[in-house]
Order: sequence, then structure tokens, then C-alpha cells
Amino acid sequence: MSILQIKDVSKSFDDREVLKNIDLSMKEGEFLTILGPSGSGKSTLFRLIGGLLEPDHGAIYLDGEHMSGKRGLISYMPQQPALFPWRTVLQNVLLGQELHGKSDETKALQMIKRAGLSGYEQALPAELSGGMKQRVAFIRALLSPQSLICLDEPFSALDDFTRLEMHLWLLSIWEEYKKTIVFVTHNLDEALFLSDRIIVLSSNPATVRAEFQVPFPRPRNEELLLTEEFLNWKREVSGAIFPKGASR
Repeated sequence: MSILQIKDVSKSFDDREVLKNIDLSMKEGEFLTILGPSGSGKSTLFRLIGGLLEPDHGAIYLDGEHMSGKRGLISYMPQQPALFPWRTVLQNVLLGQELHGKSDETKALQMIKRAGLSGYEQALPAELSGGMKQRVAFIRALLSPQSLICLDEPFSALDDFTRLEMHLWLLSIWEEYKKTIVFVTHNLDEALFLSDRIIVLSSNPATVRAEFQVPFPRPRNEELLLTEEFLNWKREVSGAIFPKGASR
């Protein structure tokens, strides 16, 4: 059974239709990326999955249960790390578990170490670099009890070198724990490098324009980014985002 099902979902704001008849599903442990140009409705779709908005039409199911308009059923990591500045690294990491009435400090400390943050357990966010903050935020999402993690362009504010470092780290952690991830981005390299599958959205309003099963074996490393196969796939996916004759 699919862990997430989005069935014929549409959403408008005032007279502007943002999403139209969106259908998609994903399996447990899958890394799915939603890719599209800026303004294509990616973040709106995330807010619908997270229960912050309700669809005008259609329904969303998680683990077979209707979840449209229900909050707290997913773990969400926004574009900014959103760490509480008065809480230490360890306290921030444990927050998702605390909100659900349980806390596994031993596992949290193990994952902090796995993230290369040993010695920073009692540090405050102001003492961390941008990449370190993103690691803390992802560990918090990973430790939360929900079955689905939604990542909304979490690396968009990072420089290219830090972003690649974060990609490699994210993949190493994800391949170990195999959490189900929905990832939103408008970065082609990021989508191809990280994903099992890519959904391409159109814009004005957003519909599912194309779907790609990413063929690259795992584990992946940075050498993949320079291969001819990767560049060919990048051209193909780019062509789906901006097909000839379509409005940008």
C-alpha cells in the first residue's frame, strides 16, 4: 500500500487556481522530489500535505487514512532551519519527540555524533554555521515519530560547496534509516542527485507534467554530477519543465 496518496487535488486562492487535479502516490522508504519553476505551487502542495491548507477538491491519504486538513501527521523541514534560539542542539533535536510525549536522548546523541556534531550537543544555534543548523533540523525531522518527512527547499540558502556537502550527508543518513521523504526544489542537479523519482509540475495552474524514475544506482557520490548520463538526464528533465512552445 502507498504511504502517501494525493487524489485529484485542486486548490485556488481567490480567483487564481494554483493546483489542478494533482494525482500522485509514493511507497514507504521512497525519496520523491517535486520539481518545478518558482511559483508552480510546490509549497502550496506541501502545505496541503501538512494540513495547513485544505484542498478545494480531492483528498490526501497517509497510511490509508484521510488526512486532508489534519495537522501533526507529518514531519516538516522548511527552507530555514527554524531552530529555537534558546534551546541547545540536543534540545532542538528532541523537540519533535517531546511534542508526541516521548524522548530518546540516547538515539539523539548517536545521530548528533553521526552528523559530525560531537561537542556541540549543548551549543546554541547562534554558535553554528548554516550547514550545521540544517543538520540539526534534519535530525529533528528524522527523529520525529511521523512516517513521512517533507523537506521544503532546505538547502536553497546554502552556498554550492556547503549544499553538495549537505547532499552527500543527507543521502548517507537517509540510506541508513530509509525514511519516506517528499522533497521540494527547483534545482535540477539536486533533484536528480537525491531522488528515486521526480514529479515535474507545470505552472499557472500546476498540473503533473511529467514523471521520471531516476536510474542512478545507490550509493551515489559527487562524481555522478559530471557524467554524461547525468547531463543527458538533466537535459531531459529540463525539457519537461520548459517544453517547447510552453509559457515560462
